[in-house]
Amino acid sequence: MVRRWRVASVTPDQSFKGRQFTAEVILWAVRWYLMFPVSYRDLELMLADRGVELAHTTVFRWMQTYAPEIEKRLRPQLRMSNGSWRADKTYVRVKGAVLCPTVG
Repeated sequence: MVRRWRVASVTPDQSFKGRQFTAEVILWAVRWYLMFPVSYRDLELMLADRGVELAHTTVFRWMQTYAPEIEKRLRPQLRMSNGSWRADKTYVRVKGAVLCPTVG
């Protein structure tokens, strides 16, 4: 059985009506903030490099509005983890002598 994922899409008339910026710009900012360790001011500079002039407080308001909705739509598609992980031991040899075990 092939499992097909539905792409969660928000049409402009649903959530972005009355906004000064397009849905594409808003979703860029929200996605980048959630994916990478950047600040609101960093996002302001990143968007300014792409020709979008806005204040960092605008990005903050977008996070308050759109981040919960994006998380709600993406949460069912994330893989479950069991919290288990394994690490292999690696021994470092220098001129034939084993120095110490390290995790690698």
